[in-house]
Amino acid sequence: MTMNVKPPKRSFFYRNGLTIVFLSLFIITLAAQGLTGWKQHNADLKENHAQEIGLGTYLRSGHFISATFENFESEFLQMALYVMLTVSLRQIGSAESKKLDEPEEVDRTPKPSPDAPWSVRQGGWILKIYSNSLSICFALLFFASWALHLYGSWQNHNVEQLAKHLPTITVMAYLAEPEFWFETFQNWQSEFLSVASIVFFTIYLRQKGSPESKPVDAPHLETGK
Repeated sequence: MTMNVKPPKRSFFYRNGLTIVFLSLFIITLAAQGLTGWKQHNADLKENHAQEIGLGTYLRSGHFISATFENFESEFLQMALYVMLTVSLRQIGSAESKKLDEPEEVDRTPKPSPDAPWSVRQGGWILKIYSNSLSICFALLFFASWALHLYGSWQNHNVEQLAKHLPTITVMAYLAEPEFWFETFQNWQSEFLSVASIVFFTIYLRQKGSPESKPVDAPHLETGK
């Protein structure tokens, strides 16, 4: 007679530890960025003989908004492109690539079932959107972050102009300035490099226990996990 053995009850942290740890690190480092950025911005204002501002005012300033969303923008761009390009592109030997010729579970046609998400059970255009919802989400987050980065950078540029007793410019005029695009491209290139690095290094390097690595004894040219 076979007895049903219940799986051990796991704590909330055990079941959600990865999200909790990274969100905690995000909050801590964002707070540290705000505090140190405020001090640095006030030092810049003082150097230009302008009035210093409080922390609350700084957190609504172009300096903070630009610095924050400049980084968000590049991260969401990285994830959007990574999700979309890994659908069709391959890298032999990489743990981050689908297999070269074998069918993959992620490519199977979704079938409605009692346990399937609501969108799958609905079918039609709802299923079509849900089938691409991850890339859509990252793309929307990228465009929103890009717009906020532009707004913050423009506002900060005009604050610096006023401190130097120079004329301010419109946001459309600022788009033609190299300053904004320099901020943009210096972040984008680092994200593209980091993705290329994990795609390539997982061909030859391993981390036992990590789902981002192939098994330690897997051949170098074995593609996928």
